[in-house]
Parts: sequence; C-alpha cells; structure tokens
Amino acid sequence: MKSTGIVRAVDKMGRVVIPKEIRAQLGVQNDVDSFEIYMEGDSVILRKYQPTCIFCDNIADSVELSGHTVCKNCIEKLNELKAKSEEEEL
Repeated sequence: MKSTGIVRAVDKMGRVVIPKEIRAQLGVQNDVDSFEIYMEGDSVILRKYQPTCIFCDNIADSVELSGHTVCKNCIEKLNELKAKSEEEEL
C-alpha cells in the first residue's frame, strides 16, 4: 500500500474528507460516485464503487435492469435460455 503522506482528522460525525487530489486520481465525482468500504485487519480500505453484474460479477458492458446491474453477456445467455424454453413448449 502506497502512503500519500496526507492525514485527515475525523469530525464529530465520524466523517473523513477524501482529498481532492485523490478523488481526481480515481475519477470520483462529488454527489455522483460512491465508495465501497472494506476492512483488512486494522485497516479500512475505500474503493470506488463500480456496480457489477448480479450473475457473474463482470464490470464491463453492463446495463441497469429493474434496479440491478446485468452484463450484456448474461443478457445474451438469458435470451438463449428463453428461446430454448419457448422451443421446448412447442
């Protein structure tokens, strides 16, 4: 883990400000992006949140469907299953 040399205090509400330089490096936009929070031993790790497919955890080529993220590959597989199911009904 690379040290940035930046120290931030925790306010009364338990909040910590992520420096502008770090947000810029990660491409984080205020009021748009979110962070995932992990714990590893006595460390807290923040990672820019990227929604993944509910079926395969793929990040690439995803769309939102009824509040869930689904990748195009899984959509194709679902369409194939639907077509197969419709064929079996005939």
